[in-house]
Amino acid sequence: MKRVGFMLKVKAALVEEYKVHHRNVWQEMLDALTAAGWHNYTLFMRDDGMLFGYFETPESLAAAQAAMSTTEVNQRWQDMMSPYFEIAEGAHPDQMFIELEEVFHLD
Repeated sequence: MKRVGFMLKVKAALVEEYKVHHRNVWQEMLDALTAAGWHNYTLFMRDDGMLFGYFETPESLAAAQAAMSTTEVNQRWQDMMSPYFEIAEGAHPDQMFIELEEVFHLD
């Protein structure tokens, strides 16, 4: 199992609204993530919108992203969430992850 850590930046003015969406993630999106091999997926965020994400997947970040890219629900979710992030207009947040190198792990 590959552990993946990544960062993104949510626009500071939209942090609370972003949190509301993540308290109400669509069940079909949750199902698609699970089917695509995203396990133990967790998001952490500072008050200024700096977001740290973590998940485990069988192969790699690229493979996990590729599996989600084939789902219609992911397209809708990314279109909805894109305006919340400090990324290029029209870009999808799930393709803008800054992957972090794992330097230590303790089971």
